[in-house]
Amino acid sequence: MIRAALLLALLADPAAAQSVTVVHPVRAGAMLSSDDLAFGEVENADGFADPRDLIGMEARVNLYPGRPVLVRDVGLPTVVERNAVVPLVFRRGGLVITLEGRALGRAGEGEAVRVMNLSSRSTVTGVATATGAVVVN
Repeated sequence: MIRAALLLALLADPAAAQSVTVVHPVRAGAMLSSDDLAFGEVENADGFADPRDLIGMEARVNLYPGRPVLVRDVGLPTVVERNAVVPLVFRRGGLVITLEGRALGRAGEGEAVRVMNLSSRSTVTGVATATGAVVVN
């Protein structure tokens, strides 16, 4: 009976769970592959339990071995770089206006990014597309 209670206590202990970590230091901006990932004896509610969820993602911060990879530490591959001049597309009904803007942050496809309209100097928020354009509705 004591052995069963101890086993249940170990299974319920969050420290006994595994989270995905990296095998070696990974610099911010690097793409993650299966060779970079491993399981560690750490758990974090914002971490990943399956390394397949991280393959092809981009490290947004430096990642270190022994620390769990958190959701905020990775993102989709960057299609809009900070300070890049990008096409800024305004869509309203059937009207489409395209002009140039300067990205004020980095973003992956489908992520929101702030862009400064170069002709009016106003700042808008839009969604990055796979082509590197930013669409504002």
